[in-house]
Amino acid sequence: MNNLQTHIEEYLKYCEIQKRLDAKTLKAYKIDLTQFMREINTENFIDITPSMLENFIANLHRKYKPKTVKRKIASIKALFHYFEYRDLIEKNPFNKLQIKFREAITLPKIIPLNYIEAILSTIYDYKGSAKTKFQQKNALRDVAVIELLFATGMRISELCSLGINDINLDNGTILIFGKGSKERMLQIGNVEVINILKEYHADFLRERENCGHFFANQSGNPLSDQTVRRMINKYTELASINLHITPHMFRHTFATSLLEADVDIRYIQKMLGHSSINITEIYTHVATARQRDILSTKHPRNRFFL
Repeated sequence: MNNLQTHIEEYLKYCEIQKRLDAKTLKAYKIDLTQFMREINTENFIDITPSMLENFIANLHRKYKPKTVKRKIASIKALFHYFEYRDLIEKNPFNKLQIKFREAITLPKIIPLNYIEAILSTIYDYKGSAKTKFQQKNALRDVAVIELLFATGMRISELCSLGINDINLDNGTILIFGKGSKERMLQIGNVEVINILKEYHADFLRERENCGHFFANQSGNPLSDQTVRRMINKYTELASINLHITPHMFRHTFATSLLEADVDIRYIQKMLGHSSINITEIYTHVATARQRDILSTKHPRNRFFL
């Protein structure tokens, strides 16, 4: 049976069970593949030809930005690789396509380091002046979260999914399950960060054990990414910072700061969990832009009057 819809459903189950993709990635795959099924004008995937794919891709280019088109094509290519893997097709129609398009480089947005210092200082002050135990515990958890985001550059999804035993506070190591369930080990290099995590670890013992996650709220439920976003917005406003800051910007700032400090990009790639160094190289563009800014404002030649 060569019904496209049936095999897409089986492929999504395969992605969930065998590849262990996260819910967000599965949702994106489902959206992309449902659109493909709706627009390709055939129910039988055996009948799909390179020219049909070319027409579909051309239509995507008319509707979406290059980055979105690239993602949708990747979703569909992955489906056809699955068909090959299962011996459902003799020839992959994608093999005869040459898909090339130029994507504008969007530089990662970073947080000025004095802003991060101001945010952390604000949370520590809030924690120290809390009028109730409830407020004090929330502030303790909040500062532990934001310290860890900046100390490690981990993704917000990785932080929220940390298991109760994934952080070893004796040696400062963290076991991360990243995209595609790829494991990597991170090291916390700052004693103050480890100490605040130990304080949180002791104070939230019951809540953590209730949910099995390292980060929890006071009701004993796992911390959500929306809670972290609201947390960052709260302290950004309290610190009187006029900048919309997202959790991912801590990751960008982590990587850019290390690159500017002459850390080998291959080490940064490993810490970020990037599958390819090409992904990490986007931060070299940020460092170059920063270098240009420094030289245009700080170099002594700019003070010559000739």
